[in-house]
Amino acid sequence: FPLVTVGSTITRERQSLNRTLANKNAPANYSDFLVSGGDVSYEADAWGRVRHVVESSRAQAQASAADLETVRLSLHAELALDYFTLRGLEAQKQLFDSNVAAFEKALELTENRFEGGLASREDVDLASTQLEQTAAQGIDIMSARDQFEHAIAVLIGQPSSTFNLSAAPMPTVPPTTPPGLPSELLERRPDIASAERQVASANAQIGVARAAYFPLLTLGLVGGFESGAFTSWLAGPSGLWSVGGSALQTVFDAGRRRAVSDQAKAAYDQTVAQYQQTVLTSFQQVEDSLSDLRVLEEEAKTQDAAVAAANRALEQSTNRYKGGLDTYLTVITAQSAALANERTAVSLLTSRMTSTVLLVKALGGGWNVSQLPPVD
Repeated sequence: FPLVTVGSTITRERQSLNRTLANKNAPANYSDFLVSGGDVSYEADAWGRVRHVVESSRAQAQASAADLETVRLSLHAELALDYFTLRGLEAQKQLFDSNVAAFEKALELTENRFEGGLASREDVDLASTQLEQTAAQGIDIMSARDQFEHAIAVLIGQPSSTFNLSAAPMPTVPPTTPPGLPSELLERRPDIASAERQVASANAQIGVARAAYFPLLTLGLVGGFESGAFTSWLAGPSGLWSVGGSALQTVFDAGRRRAVSDQAKAAYDQTVAQYQQTVLTSFQQVEDSLSDLRVLEEEAKTQDAAVAAANRALEQSTNRYKGGLDTYLTVITAQSAALANERTAVSLLTSRMTSTVLLVKALGGGWNVSQLPPVD
């Protein structure tokens, strides 16, 4: 668009009596100078310089909007990761609490057997050690759980001291996320959209650099009123105007325009390479998440079988101890194995949930390039 300015000036001047050829006997000469008017200047976009500057700026604006969506997606993913990790720690705490209750009964049984002369003092000490150690591990988990709760409070903009997240059960099965076609990632990921708009902006800058080889054409219009007295300031005879144009051509710059053009082309090549790298990284992240989910699902099935076997072994060891066929050390070993396998199963479920979050993030989190703000 043309540049339009308007303004007014009121000036009173007094000539110096000591100026050259001044008549020192003459009275001081005062003069009023009143001017009001406007100025219009417009660069004729004959070679596309202005058009390419506008194209570059519009692409940069959309790239900034896509960058904002990338940050928002990362924050949402971080919030989901912290949330599921917290729920996983809560599930482990419930596991430890249930085991503590079971170990308390085992300790009571061992003490009764000791009082009846069927168990040694060593068995009582082993049962007590197992109970206290498990209780201590459960307390330690709550410390980590509270740290994730504080992290969630920060992410949602609340003070950690007043934020409280009530306990809730951990989902037993991760949601199924359809990956879609790889080409759809080009429209789903805001970081890819940003890289693509950066390429468009860099391409427009090449046009700007090329336009520097041609003359700069400028059209100008000046109009207004000028008078030495306020009463005739805005009168018709006080009007003035001027219209014209100019052309400016650089004839020698010691290679500056060529260097700027080379720089613009190199910057374009850089943005293209960054765009390609962003696309490849996006495909890699999706494949990594899909692979993790597939492997974790198989591992979870195997771990479930291990948990069932460990619980059966614990039941058999306890029965054999009650019958006097095994020492309590065998029961302790079975208890540790069962607890470790159950804790591993909970950790695998947490990993499956976090891997699902990473897959959703890699797929763009439901975002689409059509959500970029239009720039007219």
